[in-house]
Amino acid sequence: MSYTALYRKFRPTEFPDVKGQDHIVTTLKNQIRADRVGHAYLFCGTRGTGKTTVAKIFAKAVNCEHPVDGSPCGECASCRAIASGASMNVIEIDGASNNGVDNIREIREEVSYAPTEGKYKVYIIDEAHMITPAAFNALLKTLEEPPSYVIFILATTDVHKVPVTILSRCQRDDFRRITADTIMARMKELLDEEQVEAEDRALAYIAKAADGSLRDALSLLDQCIAFYLGEKLTYDHVLEVLGAVDIDVFSELFRQLCAQELAKAIGSVEKVILQGRELSQFTTDFIWYLRNLLMLQSGGGMEELVDVSSENLARMREEASLCDSETLMRYIRVLSELSGQLRYSTQKRVLVEIALIRLCRPAMEQDYSSLLQRVSQLEQRMEKGIPAAVAVQPVREMPAARPKTLLPEALSEDVQQFVRRFQEFRKKLGGMQAQQLNGALCRELPDRSGAEVILGRELPVDEQALAQDLQRLVEKEMQVRMNIKVHTPHTDPRPQEAVLDLSGVNMEVEVDSE
Repeated sequence: MSYTALYRKFRPTEFPDVKGQDHIVTTLKNQIRADRVGHAYLFCGTRGTGKTTVAKIFAKAVNCEHPVDGSPCGECASCRAIASGASMNVIEIDGASNNGVDNIREIREEVSYAPTEGKYKVYIIDEAHMITPAAFNALLKTLEEPPSYVIFILATTDVHKVPVTILSRCQRDDFRRITADTIMARMKELLDEEQVEAEDRALAYIAKAADGSLRDALSLLDQCIAFYLGEKLTYDHVLEVLGAVDIDVFSELFRQLCAQELAKAIGSVEKVILQGRELSQFTTDFIWYLRNLLMLQSGGGMEELVDVSSENLARMREEASLCDSETLMRYIRVLSELSGQLRYSTQKRVLVEIALIRLCRPAMEQDYSSLLQRVSQLEQRMEKGIPAAVAVQPVREMPAARPKTLLPEALSEDVQQFVRRFQEFRKKLGGMQAQQLNGALCRELPDRSGAEVILGRELPVDEQALAQDLQRLVEKEMQVRMNIKVHTPHTDPRPQEAVLDLSGVNMEVEVDSE
């Protein structure tokens, strides 16, 4: 017999087996006991939290011949037929591939036939958000007033894509992310049945990496067990299989960043790469490590949110005192931007090294957070005293600084010229900034005091820093000071207004040789 994955082998078949969703299980059981079953349900929540599983258990419970406290008995003919997939009363539909009007028309024709056995005919529609608007409209009347023997259960991970007209006709149940403790306890139960030994520390890391999804946790556990088949599953084994990094590496790297030891920091990352670790996972885990340090700095009982051993907690308290909260938040912002870039990049190592340079050399940047870090570093040096070698150096006569020319404010004509030449300015920026502005739209502000740029897609971009770079380029090229704002499509203050799209226009500039 072929092997069955853990998440399929141990899928709950009764309500008591469902973990982490007590608020939904209790509601459904009470409805079944009181015979107050609704006609349409909408199960919302992230992946792996039990939406489809609860829908199947609910379908068995409403058709069970001998329900036990609102839960299916699992022994009657109806329960066995539904469990084996042979029942004609439970119809599972994939909303991603059956999302057209014709598919909905077939459902409307089928609901007119009563079930041959059992009380209810249950339609479970997975990925309901993939159904087209026209198909949703075709389903409206049937969903609102179905026959008394029909129940609709719609499961979705993106509830905001479901029309309001559908939401108002369904009983909505929101599935919560499952806590790491609950996931860890469930994995221990399964490992006891599978007769596999594992360290608690290893299971705790898998539970954390699953990010609230029990199915993801069991898939990762299955992968780790298969790699070290027949051996005890240790913390180091889990790190090796998942391409993760031990907390000691993060501690060493953080101290190097605080001391601005750039060469050592890049050397630490090189060791991680040589070990075959995944840089995207490394960056994500390091951001979480910095988040824990920020929680320790904040105080006020925030230590309860830091899930580490007492030994590591004492070390992290010491590290939290090495820099201020503004610097920590800057580190997190830079690395969060890096995490979004790594997702689509083929040169991940280069991007990581550039981010380390930004963290260790704040003088290379001119944004507000980097200036605060530079001031903090100067204050620390002053507290330690000025070195004697600096005091005895002869004072050299510095050349007189050139008076900085005060540029005039941009007029409406200047702004319109910038809008027309936007693609030219984008190319002059070059590098990652030019890629971020690819497909962007440019328009004049309503008060004509400047311009605003709307990015072509949602990207992890520092909008303020990008706007400042454009302003500096305009000052250099046009010799005027211009107010420029950068927005993502989500933060666009005027999303419905027409925007001048110059992405496909050739804006090459010809320079007269005379």
